[in-house]
Amino acid sequence: MQGTKVRATVEDVRIAQLAALAIGIHVLESAFPSVLPGIKPGLANVITLTVCFLYGWKAAAWVSVLRVLGGSLLAGTFMTPTFALSVSGALATLLCLGALMWLGRGRFLGLGPVGVGVLSALAHMSGQFFVAWALFIPHSALFALLPVLLTAALIFGIINGLVCHYLLKRLNTDERHNAL
Repeated sequence: MQGTKVRATVEDVRIAQLAALAIGIHVLESAFPSVLPGIKPGLANVITLTVCFLYGWKAAAWVSVLRVLGGSLLAGTFMTPTFALSVSGALATLLCLGALMWLGRGRFLGLGPVGVGVLSALAHMSGQFFVAWALFIPHSALFALLPVLLTAALIFGIINGLVCHYLLKRLNTDERHNAL
């Protein structure tokens, strides 16, 4: 295939830019210590949520996968337990988003960004928890942490949903302003 040129589509460039933003947030967030082990705000997931609302599940899946791979390579966690937990959380989130869109026929069942943010954060935490239990700490005592972890996911899901709502509102305002 010598001499063949591959051109990126507008969608490819958009996904690359959004993935780069999510990777930057992911790496920045990994540099800060967490108050409790396993609890981080997951601010990079705001990008995934926003992309899903704006461009659909497929674009959000690409951004999420690229964020996990790129972020783990830059943070030095590729193929570590942290990577396994990151992948499991991202996959659980994508499954949740996909199910909500499928059940709502492309509309998230009428849920807004905060509702979707909460459900996806709970899915993310659940996915990570069960992989941690199955692969790393297969002890029943780990389930004592589940209420704390799910409470943190609820709180951060609300925060991330509010940030997503703000971004969507701001982007919609900017689009209307640019159209004038």
